[in-house]
Amino acid sequence: MAILEILKLPDARLKQASETVEAFDQSLRDFVADLEETRLAGPAAVGIAAPQVGRFQRIVILDVSGRPKTSSHGHLVLVNPEIVHWEGYAMGREGCLSVPDYTGNVIRATQIRLKAQDPDGQVHEYEMEGFEARAVQHEIDHLDGLLFVDRVVSRRTDLYRRKVYQS
Repeated sequence: MAILEILKLPDARLKQASETVEAFDQSLRDFVADLEETRLAGPAAVGIAAPQVGRFQRIVILDVSGRPKTSSHGHLVLVNPEIVHWEGYAMGREGCLSVPDYTGNVIRATQIRLKAQDPDGQVHEYEMEGFEARAVQHEIDHLDGLLFVDRVVSRRTDLYRRKVYQS
């Protein structure tokens, strides 16, 4: 396993759309292991998408189970994820490994139904709400070449420079 380099804004590759995964093989499983190691090495990252490390395939890892009072499905490896239904909307603050210096307010659906495959190619459906729904929408945006800064309500009033605390 290896910690992969995370692409950061303004890297133009972050705007590239990702391809559907066709081969569910050992190469995919090895990449997922590297992607997970990279997520865990990041600062409190609940999710990561393959394009963030320069692999333009529709692969997302998500785990919001460490957040108190947050309903979740635990650790998920989502291959070819697709939101098949959504409802409600709410504004919330988001950050990103690929945009380390900023956070921003983004409007997202509050409840979604998601269809995805696992690394073995099996299809699963998930009902998600709240923070887990927000996080998976954020990661799926990466697969479509979008960053949260593309969705902030107003760059003037809803984009914030991240505070850096000195020890």
